[in-house]
Amino acid sequence: MNYSIDDLLQTPTDEMYKIKTAAPGAEGSLPLTDQMLRSSPSGDLFGLSQNVGMGWKPDQLLGKEVLLLSTQGGMKDHTGQPVALGYHTGHWEVDLLMREAAMEVTKAKGMPFAAYVSDPCDGRTQGTDGMFDSFPYRNDAAIVYRRLIRSLPTRKAVIGIATCDKGLPAMLLALCSMHELPTILVPGGVTLPPLFGEDAGKIQTIGARYSNNELSLKEASELGCRACATSGGGCQFLGTAATAQVVSEALGLSVPHAALAPSGQEIWKEMARQSARAIIHMENTGIKTKHIVTDASIRNAMVVHAAFGGSTNLLLHIPAIAHAAKCKVPTVEDWIQVNRETPRLVSVLPNGPDYHPTIRAYLAGGVPEVMLHLRDLDLLDLNVLTVTGKSLGENLDWWEKSERREKMKQRLIEADGINPEEVIMNPSQAKARGMSSTITFPIGNIAPEGAIIKSTSIDPDVIDEKGIYYHKNTAKVFSSERAAIAAIKNNMIQKGDIMVVSGCGPLGTGMEETYQLTSALKHLSYGKYVTLITDARFSGVSTGACIGHVGPEALAGGPIGKLRDGDLIEIQIDTVNLEGHLHFLGSIESELTPTNGAIVLEQRTKNGDIRPAPNLPDDTRLWAALQHVSGGTWKGSVYDVDRIIEVLKAGEEALAKQHN
Repeated sequence: MNYSIDDLLQTPTDEMYKIKTAAPGAEGSLPLTDQMLRSSPSGDLFGLSQNVGMGWKPDQLLGKEVLLLSTQGGMKDHTGQPVALGYHTGHWEVDLLMREAAMEVTKAKGMPFAAYVSDPCDGRTQGTDGMFDSFPYRNDAAIVYRRLIRSLPTRKAVIGIATCDKGLPAMLLALCSMHELPTILVPGGVTLPPLFGEDAGKIQTIGARYSNNELSLKEASELGCRACATSGGGCQFLGTAATAQVVSEALGLSVPHAALAPSGQEIWKEMARQSARAIIHMENTGIKTKHIVTDASIRNAMVVHAAFGGSTNLLLHIPAIAHAAKCKVPTVEDWIQVNRETPRLVSVLPNGPDYHPTIRAYLAGGVPEVMLHLRDLDLLDLNVLTVTGKSLGENLDWWEKSERREKMKQRLIEADGINPEEVIMNPSQAKARGMSSTITFPIGNIAPEGAIIKSTSIDPDVIDEKGIYYHKNTAKVFSSERAAIAAIKNNMIQKGDIMVVSGCGPLGTGMEETYQLTSALKHLSYGKYVTLITDARFSGVSTGACIGHVGPEALAGGPIGKLRDGDLIEIQIDTVNLEGHLHFLGSIESELTPTNGAIVLEQRTKNGDIRPAPNLPDDTRLWAALQHVSGGTWKGSVYDVDRIIEVLKAGEEALAKQHN
């Protein structure tokens, strides 16, 4: 079929040719003064011209300017139907929050500005080259957000509206960098679970379950169709998106009972209006971000993270938030202490013991309800300031007696027949249900710098009566996540195996998320008897005996990169005392002590199959190098600019000496 230029361009109608070459401009005059014309930068003055050019009324130009930043993605028509899709449901409806907040700012005689930096979906990029950009994107987006904030010099405050796994942490990094400005975070909420079907975490295993004959084609097709039951909000489980919302509120950067609100509903929209009122009050009273995000509030966030049983990805994001806020960056020792002191109190997906969706955690009282229990345990600093202009202690006193708290819990009973105390428990109830603390940091000759396991999510069936998970067997070693998932789908992994997936840290893949693997092991019948060890990271919805963040990573010379098929490995995780080890012990025929195993690994060369992913983008390679010299993943994979400049200068001097 011939296709002409006329077919492509489709000649305009006569009406289209009636092109205007000038316009009258806005009516009225700018509210300029002699002082403004003599003293204001030209950019401030031209900004006024731009503002009326966009349709703002000239007599309303001097209101306080509030910048609204969001992760919005996609495009809708006037009825709300999709014209162009976003990357995920999480950012599909946040334009509604933007509108509500903007209208509230206008109502207070302020001037709202809006800008957007959308975000990718870790679920969409699982198992693809898109995952190479996932974690590095957080730093890039934070840079752009910061540049946008600075590029509106006349703004007096900033409202960030964000979900999901990278967009919300990026927004938090940007806001926490604005030490001298009032800032607030409006979380984008959660999607609802289907009336009948599977949540968005389990549904990502349909390929693995089908390949293992544990799901039919018809079941996979129908379940997949309805997993995202509403069109907006983060996934229905306490993954990275939901955990980041919880952390924002725990920091004091979000209004009380904001995290995990149901996207699109009136209670969710009201949160945006509340946040706009709060930011105006903050600006009027001189409350700045530096007054809210402090060493004490960061520790509060760590405690709440542990009480919720949050995603291990926040161990990458909270240190980065602290760095951005110029606060003390938490160490591994700090994390260990917090997790030993803090009981897990929330029973939701993916940890259990009962797999409630996140909307139930919201109705059960959300973050403030959990904080009431933590207050009684004396684990929180109640004197920290929050975006309400009140201390955390004052917020909790209000929540404890509020009508909102009572009505939320009653709605959970009415709607789902669930007792709120079955979702958010007091410490004695949680202990009786066998809810262990959240994270353990095993070390050993495979992970001399440490590793992370969400010990609370190991299947209870494989933990002994003392709370010990123990596994000793030979390794099946893979140099890529793709090879590992192929082994699972081709029935090459069996009950009792130890899988080692190395070369997938920042230098290898941008520290890709390996949820393909962890979700398959969670939902395959034999998966709870398999241990996974990797220098990559996991999705927040991952469960099981999955050990990640192994350091040093393989491509930085870490021992994990020297393991071979058939190596004998011993794993022990104490889920009570939060201690563990991860050792190479030679072979079945010639078993070694951990000390001698370390010597053997030291003498070995790196596994020849381990190399950076062939399609690793230059952008990600640069990110990996910069975060590596800045302290790596244990410091949040940040850009420590002073350290980077120091290393570059030393490198330039060393090269100059070589050439002389």
